[in-house]
Amino acid sequence: MGGNTFGRLFRVTTWGESHGKALGAVVDGCPPGIKLNEDEINKELSLRIPKSNGLSTSRKEGDRCEILSGIFEGKTIGTPISILINNRDVDSSSYEKIKNVFRPGHADYTYFKKYGIYDYRGGGRASGRETAGRVAAGAIARVVLKNEIKHFELLSYTKSIGGIVSPEVDNRSLKREDIIKDRLWTTDKTISKKMTEKILEAKSKGDSVGGVVEIVARGVPLGLGEPVFDKLEADIGKGLLSIGAVKGVEFGGGFNLSGLSGSESNDQIDSKGFLTNRAGGIVGGISNGEDIVVRVAVKPIPSIAKEQKTIDSEGNERSIKIEGRHDPCAIPRINPVCEAMVAITLLDHLLIQKSIEGFK
Repeated sequence: MGGNTFGRLFRVTTWGESHGKALGAVVDGCPPGIKLNEDEINKELSLRIPKSNGLSTSRKEGDRCEILSGIFEGKTIGTPISILINNRDVDSSSYEKIKNVFRPGHADYTYFKKYGIYDYRGGGRASGRETAGRVAAGAIARVVLKNEIKHFELLSYTKSIGGIVSPEVDNRSLKREDIIKDRLWTTDKTISKKMTEKILEAKSKGDSVGGVVEIVARGVPLGLGEPVFDKLEADIGKGLLSIGAVKGVEFGGGFNLSGLSGSESNDQIDSKGFLTNRAGGIVGGISNGEDIVVRVAVKPIPSIAKEQKTIDSEGNERSIKIEGRHDPCAIPRINPVCEAMVAITLLDHLLIQKSIEGFK
């Protein structure tokens, strides 16, 4: 029952609703003695907040967190870390008009049918606002991973938006500090401009667009993953698919591998290591020491001003135009959320592997 907790040894529970008083996360299983402060978490949260560039919602949440427990004298102490993020710019007025009308593409209908009640104010738990707690927890996981793994790096970048695709790049040369300088987290300024125009065009028509994000984790040690049902890519996939806007996940060569022969898709090995990385850093459900490369398909934001057909809670046919403050595209605000879920999963599996090695 529930479904609000992710992980086994490093466990993350998010809580709160989009238009509630606050939201946040409780992180249990974090190793003790790790230097951690609110600034490190707020740095990651700042990457998720809306920007004043016409590409994000006009809702202005600063998302400055407060650590309530689990830290003493600037270090983790092994007890649950509770994080509070207040909602300070809530306006539920636009939802009052449609509180009994199901918004197409949202979870209103399914939540109502499952529970017999739902929070219509901005989607409640099904809102993208829920991901603030994930990013906060992911920031903690990132700090621990960097402490435990000497050359660990985690980044993401935008592969496509609205059908506009970035040119192929060698992701081994990418640096996160460079990527986040671009307002859409792309690797090409010309493409970024075209993507921006695409988003603004959709917005002007009362519509939205989706895209693809690639996440890369470097320095991941060999041996993470628990076959057969808890394979590393299975758990990473679960974490990413638990993000509301994500509708597809692929690793390495992904779906393109289905059109190749075995000789073309296999990653051959010599004395220096793997010659290619079509597997995306995971073989047999276990990390192989190569970069982990995973992509997610992000659907268009369902809150659009265009008129759509739907029904209300009584089953009557209705038409709806959604008002309020919404993103015309989930990218790039979803990028740090994807990174957070990968970081949480990797740390969980790292702790599991350490527990296994302790019995050798």
